[in-house]
Amino acid sequence: MKFEDLLLETGGFGRFQILILAILCLPRINLPMHFLLHNFLAATPSHHCAIPHQEAFVNLTTEEVLIISIPRKPDGTFSSCEMFSQPQFHLLLNSSLQPENKSIIQHCQHGWVYDHSQFTSTISTQWDLVCEQRGLNQATATFFFIGVTLGAMVFGYLSDRFGRKTMLQLSLVCSVVFGMLSAASVSYTMLAITRTLTGVALSGLSLIVLPLGMEWVDVQHRTFTGILSSIFWSVGNMLLALAAYLVREWHWLLVAVTGPCLLSIICLWWVPESARWLIAKGKVKQAHRHLLRCARMNGRKDFAVSPETLTRMATDKNVGGSYSYISLFRTPVLRKISLCSGVVWFGVAFSYYGMSMNLTGFGLSIYLSQFVFGIIEIPAKMVMYVLVNRVGRRQSQAWTLILTGVCIGANIIIPKPFTSLRSVVAIMGKGFSEAAFTTIFLYTSELYPTILRQNGMGYTSFLARLGGALAPLVFLLDEVWRFLPEVTYCGVAVCSGTVAFLLPETLNVRLPEGIEDIE
Repeated sequence: MKFEDLLLETGGFGRFQILILAILCLPRINLPMHFLLHNFLAATPSHHCAIPHQEAFVNLTTEEVLIISIPRKPDGTFSSCEMFSQPQFHLLLNSSLQPENKSIIQHCQHGWVYDHSQFTSTISTQWDLVCEQRGLNQATATFFFIGVTLGAMVFGYLSDRFGRKTMLQLSLVCSVVFGMLSAASVSYTMLAITRTLTGVALSGLSLIVLPLGMEWVDVQHRTFTGILSSIFWSVGNMLLALAAYLVREWHWLLVAVTGPCLLSIICLWWVPESARWLIAKGKVKQAHRHLLRCARMNGRKDFAVSPETLTRMATDKNVGGSYSYISLFRTPVLRKISLCSGVVWFGVAFSYYGMSMNLTGFGLSIYLSQFVFGIIEIPAKMVMYVLVNRVGRRQSQAWTLILTGVCIGANIIIPKPFTSLRSVVAIMGKGFSEAAFTTIFLYTSELYPTILRQNGMGYTSFLARLGGALAPLVFLLDEVWRFLPEVTYCGVAVCSGTVAFLLPETLNVRLPEGIEDIE
């Protein structure tokens, strides 16, 4: 007997499954509020060098003080990182005539003055992470994703060994603790450490929520489950825009996006452990208890599968042994799946976060960009619900990723003044990018067998978070060549999309239980 047959005995997809999915959607909402928080946490408002003894220029307007103190860039705006060593009063007569003597221009000596009209405070304004320190500002996101990367390996292994629910509870508790410590940070070092640990903790949510839900639903509702979970990620995207708009101070913004984890901790007590995992580990009494509860809630009082039947299922599959990440590469078909899916996950995350962390390059306000990027994901996911069931997982995965790269590449060619066209292309690219992310979560959970599913998700999530960690640093390449970041995102998306064609199709195929099902 297959586990899918057991689910049919308990009523298939009923009230029990709906309750589980509803509860598991709560932590999914919270994930993007942290994963994309860098857009607001580390936002850099317009700034210029602090001007010493400014009170001496009482007869000059603020604009005139800037003219004599701050050099202009070629586009006519005031420099953010340079100042004159002495006031240049002659520029009051003709401000467009900039001094040819570069020796009178120096780096900021007395700190910076920031425009607080949009943000009350960010970590950039708190610790002056601008100009020469700009790299530290971008590194904040990298530290977070390094934590997520490490957490993927840790929670992937532990959830296959100790259970999905236990590790999900641990992940949520640690997320609250480290999230609140981040909000209380008194130095950049403390923030970097606590954000890294928050990333480790949140990785458990990212890794476990979808497989735990998927392992309780039948074949016919797997796609629905994956898409539903993904839609709540988009809801979190939009709520982040709202939270950031209402809370402009970075300490309180961290509190605002961490607080909802408490609700998830409370609600998670009603979610049972995965019966698939319990059977795979030989814990048939617990599995039988949860299946009885499932049957009763779904109105199937005639459920008559005995614990002995579950014991035979576990014995037949011989799945009670110990498995590790090395097991993903021991057999030829599983090795090919692991290598190819790892490349695809890296490309999906690298291009997604590359687009998601560039909210100021498309002519919209940062809050509106975040909201629009969130809302466009929902119709993209509705379309994917149809496509993955019609054309299959493999074709959907490959083409959404390739088209993401095409849109990124198109915005390299479109001139900056065409802001409306650039915005439309960027929104389309974001839609394709999110469609690729939606598909890969569903696809990967179907590629790996139950005994290795969390190890597989941990390994692929490790590579995805590696892509997420590198994505913000690629923005620094604009100092080498203005378009190098976009070219990099485009190239990686197209290449990884091509690799997706090498993966097997899983449409309407039962979830594999053991390695022999894969081979």
